[in-house]
Amino acid sequence: MGVTSWLAVAVFVGAYVLIATEKVHRVTVALGGAVIMLLIGATRPEHAFFSEHEGIDWNVLVLLLGMMLIVAVLKRTGMFEYVAVWAVKRAKGKPYRLMVLLILATAVLSPWFDNVTTVLLMAPVTILICERLGVPVIPFLIAEVMACNIGGAATLIGDPPNIIIGARAGLSFNDFLFHMTPIVVVLIALLCVLVRFLFRSAFRYDPERARAALELDEKEMIRNPRLLWVCGVVITIVMACFVLHTWLHLEPSVVAITGGLLLLGLSRLQIVAKLDTGEVVKDVEWETLAFFAGLFVMVGAMVQTGIIADIGKAAADAAGGELLSTSMVLLVGSVVPSAVIDNIPFVASVSPIVEEIVAASGGTGEAGVLWWAFALGADLGGNATIIASSANVVVVGIAARHGHHISFWKFSKYGLVVTALSIAVAALYVWLRYFVLGWPA
Repeated sequence: MGVTSWLAVAVFVGAYVLIATEKVHRVTVALGGAVIMLLIGATRPEHAFFSEHEGIDWNVLVLLLGMMLIVAVLKRTGMFEYVAVWAVKRAKGKPYRLMVLLILATAVLSPWFDNVTTVLLMAPVTILICERLGVPVIPFLIAEVMACNIGGAATLIGDPPNIIIGARAGLSFNDFLFHMTPIVVVLIALLCVLVRFLFRSAFRYDPERARAALELDEKEMIRNPRLLWVCGVVITIVMACFVLHTWLHLEPSVVAITGGLLLLGLSRLQIVAKLDTGEVVKDVEWETLAFFAGLFVMVGAMVQTGIIADIGKAAADAAGGELLSTSMVLLVGSVVPSAVIDNIPFVASVSPIVEEIVAASGGTGEAGVLWWAFALGADLGGNATIIASSANVVVVGIAARHGHHISFWKFSKYGLVVTALSIAVAALYVWLRYFVLGWPA
């Protein structure tokens, strides 16, 4: 590596340390690191601002902005309070039952809505529920986002890395359902058991608070039925377009921002709600968007200097060409980079290398297992740290806005355990399904 590459590594590691130790605000670190990468020549403006693989991925940012606008309007209908009361009643006020219910709800939604959209919808509900019952918010949010990252792995559209892998490998929606859904079901069941021990101190049952919550009428929580109806129609159309985006030739980002702006415009009409647009826009997580922008530029610099490609090649060389060992190297070897630099840019930069390895190993028909091992490693690695997946960053931002600080190490303390066990089970699944039972990949 040249001097610029070493400088880029130093800047990235330094930024990572500052984010992890929280000595400096994460947004300041991300934007400052991006500026330094530009100043040292590790990346250039045309890459940083106009390349989705080597700079800011505007599709991701616009997707987030559109969904944040939708959620900001939906919040004013009282829908979140309705769902909160409904969930408390179904769990009978018991915190552990409630956490399992939220995990299952998140795991069902994330394969169809994508994980970022799911946490944007679920996190506000979770905060309201926890405040009603007087239980700590952070364990519930962490468990929820972990369920989201696992559940999103089940389908082509559930997790952004899957979209990248599907496009590169020519894999269909049904391919992901057939190969990824079985292990996702197992891992969600494992998570439901794990949280009983990881967050045992959070399951404090307060009979008085539970009784008060159970006496609430969820129907009374709806403040604006007409606006709720409009939100329901717009969200249904947006989600249908997400599922059908490959046939409609519409990027999810275009669908999301169209839905967000349409809902914002309709909410200004007297016949619907007459909301204050300025107040609605204030609910957008602008700090989260700025953090993503800076992070994308820093990671893009690592791609531009060839560092990430070198990591991928080293992993391939370590496997030695044998199919089982290559699968395990891709599965396990994808976890650390995904945990450190966000799995979206990592998958975007390494998937061409995986494509070459698959072609050299006999093509997708014989070596398709390598794609599934790669997808599992990248998706499950998203649970390891705060910055490992987009959903994690969004949840941390929402929590901070509501006065709940999730530190880097607090998240990682639980995330590393869940990730390690998930990867171990995933490795067993890959070995058993494709090499012992010999199911076609």
